[in-house]
Amino acid sequence: MSKTVVKVSQERMYDIIKAPVITEKATMGSEFNQVTFRVPLDASKPEIKAAVEGVFGVEVKAVNTLIQKGKVKRFRGLVGKRSDVKKAVITLAAGHTIDVTTGV
Repeated sequence: MSKTVVKVSQERMYDIIKAPVITEKATMGSEFNQVTFRVPLDASKPEIKAAVEGVFGVEVKAVNTLIQKGKVKRFRGLVGKRSDVKKAVITLAAGHTIDVTTGV
């Protein structure tokens, strides 16, 4: 595998990392040195890696992404659809941590 180095502007870094995902499943990943973030649908893995390393100053070992399709919901009989959401599960190198309970 080739190592892809991506240049990402400081502004784009903060656009890529929308918010941490704080669910029971996402917090269980902390045992394995993992943190989960919401990211834009058009963000690539190298961009996400560069953004996390730039904003938090940590070393990223791996980036796994998933797209959660929006559910169809009804409100007062009208059909609506939630937006699709892309999540990135970031695995950090040993010795690095991110505290998602504090602000950036």
